[in-house]
Amino acid sequence: MNTPDSTGQFTQEDINANKAMGVLSYLGILVLIPLFAAKESKFARFHANQGLILLILYGILMVFRILLGAIWRVRYFYVSIAHPGVTWLTLLLSLPLLALSIIGIVNVVNGRAKELPVVGKFKLIK
Repeated sequence: MNTPDSTGQFTQEDINANKAMGVLSYLGILVLIPLFAAKESKFARFHANQGLILLILYGILMVFRILLGAIWRVRYFYVSIAHPGVTWLTLLLSLPLLALSIIGIVNVVNGRAKELPVVGKFKLIK
């Protein structure tokens, strides 16, 4: 995981004061809390950006699951349960996102502002 580390751009006071906000950034929809409550913290915004990207990817995955489930139901006469293959496929696809969330939380707890592999280079929040 040789991704850029920009911890030096943040003050130690900012890091220490906003670790909890950074952790919330990687817990799904809770990313909204640091986005609105810690607007002034560059450290919290850095992690909120990465958490927001993960949330968007989770959303895309859920839309994918819904579409596959709908295709299954139409093909097999509106069976009310999803095909186990659809469930397992989306579970397997969500594991890398879960791993990235854990990596992000570990980075926050260690006081680092290190980009996540693959998705960390995208910036949605300035």
